Amino acid sequence: MTKIFKQLARHWAVCLVVFALLFVQAYCDLSLPDYTSRIVDTGIQQGGIESPLPETIRQSTLDALTLLMSEEDADALQNAYGYYLQDNGVLKLRTDLTDDERTALEDAVTTPDIVLYMAAAQAASAPAGQDTMGMTGLADMQAASSESTTTDSETVTPTAEDLDTVCAQFAAMSQMPGFTREAVQQQLAGAFASLDDTLMENLKSQSMLLVQLEYEAQGIAHDVQMRYLYRVGGQMLGLTLLMVAVSIAVGFLASRVSAAIGRDLRRETFASVIGFSNAEIENFSTASLITRTTNDIQQVQFVCVMLLRMVAYAPILGIGGVLHVLNSSTGLSWIIVLDVAVLLLLILFLMSVAMPKFKIMQKLVDRLNLVSREILTGIMPVRAFSREKFEEERFDKANKDLMSTQLFTNHAMVAMMPFMTLIMNGTSLLIVWFGGKAMDNGTMQVGEMIAFITYTMQIVMSFLMLAMVAVMLPRAGVAAERIDEVIRTRATINDPDEAAAKPAQEHENWQGEVEFHDVSFRFPGADSDALEHISFTAKPGETTAIIGSTGCGKSTLLNLIPRFYDVTGGSVTVDGIDVRNMPQAQLHDLLGYVPQKGVLFSGTIDSNLKFGGEHITDADVKKAAAIAQATEFIDAKPEGYQSPIAQGGSNVSGGQKQRLSIARAIAKDPKIYLFDDSFSALDFKTDVALRRALKAQTDNATVIIVAQRISTVLHANQILVLDEGRLVGKGTHAQLMASCPEYQEIARSQLSQKELDLKSLNTEKEGE
Repeated sequence: MTKIFKQLARHWAVCLVVFALLFVQAYCDLSLPDYTSRIVDTGIQQGGIESPLPETIRQSTLDALTLLMSEEDADALQNAYGYYLQDNGVLKLRTDLTDDERTALEDAVTTPDIVLYMAAAQAASAPAGQDTMGMTGLADMQAASSESTTTDSETVTPTAEDLDTVCAQFAAMSQMPGFTREAVQQQLAGAFASLDDTLMENLKSQSMLLVQLEYEAQGIAHDVQMRYLYRVGGQMLGLTLLMVAVSIAVGFLASRVSAAIGRDLRRETFASVIGFSNAEIENFSTASLITRTTNDIQQVQFVCVMLLRMVAYAPILGIGGVLHVLNSSTGLSWIIVLDVAVLLLLILFLMSVAMPKFKIMQKLVDRLNLVSREILTGIMPVRAFSREKFEEERFDKANKDLMSTQLFTNHAMVAMMPFMTLIMNGTSLLIVWFGGKAMDNGTMQVGEMIAFITYTMQIVMSFLMLAMVAVMLPRAGVAAERIDEVIRTRATINDPDEAAAKPAQEHENWQGEVEFHDVSFRFPGADSDALEHISFTAKPGETTAIIGSTGCGKSTLLNLIPRFYDVTGGSVTVDGIDVRNMPQAQLHDLLGYVPQKGVLFSGTIDSNLKFGGEHITDADVKKAAAIAQATEFIDAKPEGYQSPIAQGGSNVSGGQKQRLSIARAIAKDPKIYLFDDSFSALDFKTDVALRRALKAQTDNATVIIVAQRISTVLHANQILVLDEGRLVGKGTHAQLMASCPEYQEIARSQLSQKELDLKSLNTEKEGE
C-alpha cells in the first residue's frame, strides 16, 4: 500500500487541491440535511418564522406583550420598534440591533409570546361573550398550563380576531385598580416554575405560533413563509450546484493524477525492462512483464482514482456526519455508535477473508497470460501435432483457477451489499421508532428526524465506500508491489562508472578488432559453464565463422560481444578495450547484429531498414537491400519500400524476413558484423550471392558468422569449431579438415566425398 501512496505523493500539490475541494464538497453535502430540516420545521410547520421576535408588529400586540414583561424589558422592546412602517400603525423592528441586543429581546419576549398565544387559544375555545382575561382569568390560564400541555391550545387554532380580542382585554386589564407588572411577573414565574423540561419545550414552540398569528393579523403570513422558503431553498440549490461543480472538478483532477501515475509507471517499468539483460528477462518471464506493464498498472491507476474520490472523501463525510449527530439534542446518538461498531466489524471480516485471495489472483493472471501466449505463438505446431484438445484443457485449467479465485473475491464483495443494506434499513427502523417517540414527547420535530436519518445514511454510505475500496486495495497493493519489483530490479549489465569508462572515440577511428581472452561463461543459476576458456581474435577485413553441433554455445559466444550477457571469466575486447569498460551505446554503435530469428517491427520496409539510426539515408537503404538480395521482392510490391510490415513481420516469408534483417544491419555500416545463423532460411543460390556481395561491402569490417552449414563458412578466413562449450578447432577449412575430427564429422555429414575434395581444392587455390 505504501507504494501506491508514494506514487500519489509525487503529485502532492494536486492532491492537496483535491483534498481542499473534498472538504468543500463534504461541507455542502453535510449542510443539505440541515437545510431540509429548516424547510420542514421552520418553513412549513412554523410558517417561515425563525424568531419569537416579530419583524413587524401592531401597536396593540406590542402593548399586550409589554404588560407581561418587567419594566426594563418592556422599555427595551418598545425601543426596538422605533418607527412606523406604514400609516396603518404597524411597527418594524430596528435593523441596527446588535446580535446581543436581539438575543436579549428574544429571551425577554418568549414567555409573553407563549402567554399571549395561550390566551388567544382560550379565547377561541371560550363561549361567545365570556371575558377570559383579567387577573383571575390570567391565573386560571397559568394554572391550566401547569397541569397539562393546554389541550385546548392544541386542538383549537386561534385566529387574528381572537388575538385582537385578547389584546383588547389585556389593555383593559392594565387599567384595572391594583394592576402591577410585579404581580403579573410573580404569577408567571410561579406557573412556569412547575413545568418540566418537556412541557417547556412544547410551550416554547407556541412563541413562534404567536408571531405567525400576528403576521396573519397583518395579512403578510403567506409572504413571510414564501420569502423564507425561497431564501432557504435558493441557498440549498446554490450549495447543491457548488457540490456538483466541486465533484466534477475532483473527478477531473483525480482522473488526471491517476492517468499521470499510470503514464509514469509505464515509463519507469519500460525504462527498466529495456535495460534488462537476458538474465532479468528470463527471471521475470515475458508474460509476467506484460501483465505487470498492463494489468497491474491499470489496477494501481484505478485505485488511485478511488483513493482520491472515495477513500479521501468517505472519512470526511463520515466524521462530519457523526459530529452533526452527536451535537444534536435528539438523544438518538447511541444508534450511530451501534451502527459504526457493526460496520467496522463487517469491514474487518471482509478484509481478513478477501486479502489473501487477491495475492493469489495476480499470479493466476500471470499464469493465464503465459499459457495464452504460448498457445498463440505456437498455434501452427499445435495444429500440426493435433494438440488442440490438450491445449484447450491446459488453457481451461488456468482459466478456471483464475475464475474460482475471482468468484470468491466477488462473492465477498457482493455479500457486503446485502449486509450494508440490512444495516441501513435497520438503522432507519430504529431512528423512526425512537424518533417517533421523541416527536410524541415533543423533544424532536419532523425535520430533525429527516436530517438525522440523512446524516445516518451518509455515515453508512461513507463506510460502504470504504468497504468497497478496502476490498480493491489489497489487489492494487499486490499489483503495486509487483510493479515496484520490476522498477527496483537493477540490470546486471550496466555502463561503467565515468572514472572506469574509456574515452569515447569517433566511429571512424575504431578498427573493430574483437578478441576473446580465456573467456568462460556460466548462465545464472547453472551448475556448469556453457563456455570454457575460449580465446581467439577476429580481425578487420576478415570473416570469422563459428560452427559446431546444436547446443554447443555458438550463439552464446556471439551474445557476449554486444554484452547481452557478461563473461564470468576472462574478457572480451574491441580494439584492446574491454567491452565492460565501454558505454553500451558506444559499443552497440559499432555493431551490426542479425539475430538467429529475424525480428521486424510494425511499420514499413523503409522504417525497418532505417532502424539503425537517423543517419541512414534512402541511398543507404537501397544499397543494403541490394546486398542482402532483397531488392527483387521489395520492388515487386506495389508500394516498394513503403510497403507495410505487420507486427513481428508476419506478412513476409521467413527468407524475406531474414534478408530484411541482414539489410538492416548492413544499412547501419558498422565496424563489426555479427550474424547469428542468419542465412539458414536462404536457398543456396541466394546464400552465395549474398555472401559475395557482403564480402565486397565488408572489406574493412570484422565479420563474425554463426552457421550450421559448411557451405556458409567454407571461405571464412578463420573457422572456430565448438564442442560442448570448448574450442576444439581453429583455422581454415583445409586446415580443419586435416587436423580437427569434430569439423571433419560435420563436413562429412553435410557433403559427399566428391564435394569435399572439390571444395578443398578450391579453397587451396584461393589460399594460393
